[in-house]
Amino acid sequence: MSDYRIVNPATGESEAPHPQASAEDIESALASATDAFHAWRRTSIAERQDLLRRLAYLHEERAPELAAVMAREMGKPVRSGRGEIGLCAEIFRYYADHAEEFLADEVLPQQDGSTALLRTAPLGPLLGIMPWNYPYYQVARFAAPNLLLGNVILLKHAPQCPESALRMAAMFADAGLLSGGYTNLFVDNDQAARIIADPRVQGVSLTGSERAGASVAEVAGRHVKKVVLELGGSDPFIVLDTDDLEGLVAEAIVGRMGNCGQACNAAKRFVVLAEVYDAFVERFAEGVAAIRVGDPLDEGTTMGPLSSFAARDEVAAQVDDALAKGAVAMAGGGIVPGPGAYFQPTVLTGVGPGMRAWGEEIFGPVAVVHKVADTAEAIRVANDSPYGLSASVHTTDPDRALELVDLLDAGMVYINESPSTAADLPFGGVKRSGYGRELGRLGILEFANRKLIKLRK
Repeated sequence: MSDYRIVNPATGESEAPHPQASAEDIESALASATDAFHAWRRTSIAERQDLLRRLAYLHEERAPELAAVMAREMGKPVRSGRGEIGLCAEIFRYYADHAEEFLADEVLPQQDGSTALLRTAPLGPLLGIMPWNYPYYQVARFAAPNLLLGNVILLKHAPQCPESALRMAAMFADAGLLSGGYTNLFVDNDQAARIIADPRVQGVSLTGSERAGASVAEVAGRHVKKVVLELGGSDPFIVLDTDDLEGLVAEAIVGRMGNCGQACNAAKRFVVLAEVYDAFVERFAEGVAAIRVGDPLDEGTTMGPLSSFAARDEVAAQVDDALAKGAVAMAGGGIVPGPGAYFQPTVLTGVGPGMRAWGEEIFGPVAVVHKVADTAEAIRVANDSPYGLSASVHTTDPDRALELVDLLDAGMVYINESPSTAADLPFGGVKRSGYGRELGRLGILEFANRKLIKLRK
């Protein structure tokens, strides 16, 4: 059983659970989604654009209350929460604004004089399995392109985000989406597997852990269903040189500590050339130690608690393991005493093979800094990870950075900025970070039937 309830990570207070869906509820949702798909695929592009624009407006209108919900559910500071909601609005508007371009038929030149077209058509009902770290953004980047395409959505949210899940569903309804076009389901993993297996469901998108992704891919594979997986990362932030140490450190702090370090594409490993290393570590540790940790409902708070006590304890175990084996905490290094799932913003040096912090993703406010002798060693360390989501290279010479891009095992590479996300940029990784792309033009093609039409007159 999955216990869909809020346990406030800032206080430990637990709210009443929400009832889990029954078999009858799931069957009703599947039947409704199937009916909705047959109707929604026949709507005009203009109708779908209007829906997405109304959704953008509703996100902006309700941003303060949605941000307060996230603070209670997973500890996100309210000002960060409002930023997330603003990004959702941008995503819905982006797909509305590019609808005709993305859905236009592609003409394929034919030597025999016939006409050939490639049409981007929908597949049917899709299941989204979403995490807690960005409760609205994760849904928006899945739902916006697929609703524009003509697909319909069944959504399993993280058990600790039931109120965000319900408020998201309410916005789709309030925007005027037909019944069955977007359905929230409070289901456990076994129920989700049965939904994936159901022949009415045509694909599944999951953002979550490697373990969850492997499980979903296994079920989907047995039933020949399309899958998109985004499974996290241990992204390298490579420093070659700098003529602006303060700016570089500020970028590094934002890149690692945003959302309490709980972002898949956060800069988690800092790979720094020896000639810059000492100065970088000193200023980086000072900046990290100065981060204001506090009540996520306080407008002045920069960093709230981790999403749960279990998450905090896992980060503590990874850090304790590194410290016990010889790593050094240049800042932080432990649990914040008192109520709440707080952990000190931390900088670790001296991390090596055999420590959990070397090979595992640390999903919390912990930065691992490695000293390397040259660019060849920087690439070796950067690629010494099972993950390959994103990477960044920082230097005064962009041409030098461009020479390294093709050597990095990553789905996204940023030069002189931290990894980020935007409505118009494709998002996704390689290796154990998953496969498939979301956002941008590529985001509308993952669950599309690229239908060939050939006409001889």
